[in-house]
Amino acid sequence: MSLPRVMVAPNGARLGPDDHPALPVTVEQIVRTARACQAAGADGLHAHVRDTKGQHVLDAGLYAELLAELNVACPGLYVQVTTESVGRYSPAEQRALVETLRPPAVSIAVAEITADDDDAANARLFGLCHEAGIEVQHILYGPQDIARLALMVGAGIVSAEGLCVLHVLGRYVPGQVSTPDQLLPVLEAQNSAGLAPDWALCAFGPHETECLVAAVASGGKARIGFENNRLMRDGRVARDNAERVAELIAELRAAGLHR
Repeated sequence: MSLPRVMVAPNGARLGPDDHPALPVTVEQIVRTARACQAAGADGLHAHVRDTKGQHVLDAGLYAELLAELNVACPGLYVQVTTESVGRYSPAEQRALVETLRPPAVSIAVAEITADDDDAANARLFGLCHEAGIEVQHILYGPQDIARLALMVGAGIVSAEGLCVLHVLGRYVPGQVSTPDQLLPVLEAQNSAGLAPDWALCAFGPHETECLVAAVASGGKARIGFENNRLMRDGRVARDNAERVAELIAELRAAGLHR
């Protein structure tokens, strides 16, 4: 397996319909959004599920339902679930989700899964993923996470084989704006750490498209969508996630980076 070239992150853990009426929260809404984004050119989906109150949950049953629905509605779409803690879930609870669900692909934040310093438990988790063919994308928020991942690879906790990462260009804070010039230090840190992963990027704010085009031009892949940004390149609010995907695909084609 390898990361999709364009993955859409349509909802995340923090936003709701009050932030944008087209932000999907139910399984039905997520599936409908996934179909539209696949038609617009996305070949992957980064999925969060919500409870009946619209709150982010690490619920294996809800994820299983979503995966089954997407398998029928969106054949060929790469689907990745998340273990994001959002300050609610412990590393043990994150590990338990993966062990119970055994999804085809999962994103795991290095800073979150290592918060309890339980290297043995993480070695078991990543060993299980390797043996079960679960593709793990390691979420990295900066140089400290890159260095920590390199140590985990060096210690054999994480396999260097098929290593996948997502660089988050910025933070989940109000008013966060990412710019393409922030990419070079990230790649330098990755190279300095001796990592050569299948890598992707996500970014915040109205320069999201430019950042993602720069990432693809540098040999990476892109994650786009309302989880990180709801603005088009011209500053207007996007109609929906599919419009964000369509803009990125158009820009990549214009730059000769997408067929």
